[in-house]
Amino acid sequence: MRYVLLVQYDGTFFAGYQRQKRGERTVQGELERAAEEVFGVPTRVAASGRTDAGVHALAQVCHLDGETTVPFERLAACLNTKLPPDCKVLCAAPAPEGFDCTRSVKQKTYRYRAYVAPTALPLFARYAARLERAPDLGRMREAAALLKGEHDFAAFSSTGSSAKTTVRTLYSVEVACRTENGATMYEIEVTGSGFLYHMVRILAGEIFAVGYGKSTENLQRAFATKQRNLIAKTMPAAGLTLVRVEYQMPLFAAKED
Repeated sequence: MRYVLLVQYDGTFFAGYQRQKRGERTVQGELERAAEEVFGVPTRVAASGRTDAGVHALAQVCHLDGETTVPFERLAACLNTKLPPDCKVLCAAPAPEGFDCTRSVKQKTYRYRAYVAPTALPLFARYAARLERAPDLGRMREAAALLKGEHDFAAFSSTGSSAKTTVRTLYSVEVACRTENGATMYEIEVTGSGFLYHMVRILAGEIFAVGYGKSTENLQRAFATKQRNLIAKTMPAAGLTLVRVEYQMPLFAAKED
């Protein structure tokens, strides 16, 4: 039987989602260790996509195949007794027929956060990047508007991507600014059909660069030429969170509403 899981994790002390050959601590490793204890046999846990080292997930979607006498309503609680504090299963359910958490994805939403402060703030350091000065919000939104839509995002990907095509569609790119615990916090929320390696962190870097005065002409040239050097640096992993993964069918109606 296939089960679908809604998983939340703090990526600070993980070497990403996917198991590593060198044995580093990963989200997949922790989930599969817990699943093996519950199901009694080695159990692979697939995810909607791989998050990098230091990247967080508010609601990652995973699936696993196995047989157990544990009712699905109790499966999340059972797995959580085996999982560490920085990785938990929020809920579990029988997967719809033919469901694959990776191939069935309709769209994903990521959020990048960065705050303005003269020194690193301990309560933000694990979940947001630090900016030394405030960027211009209007210019950031101008850049965000240019990124929306279908483009070839080859220039917005780090080397090492195994993607067959670099064309992606961004359905929305929203930039917000608010005061949080006395600091100015900027949030970039991106929803798209899919993302390339480091794409959201590179997009965020370019949006902030435009906010600091960089011309949007380089951004437009990058779409045409695919030259990575036209685009800003990759932002730190700590500021990035996978917010939600959406499918054609409801999976966890009570949690997603």
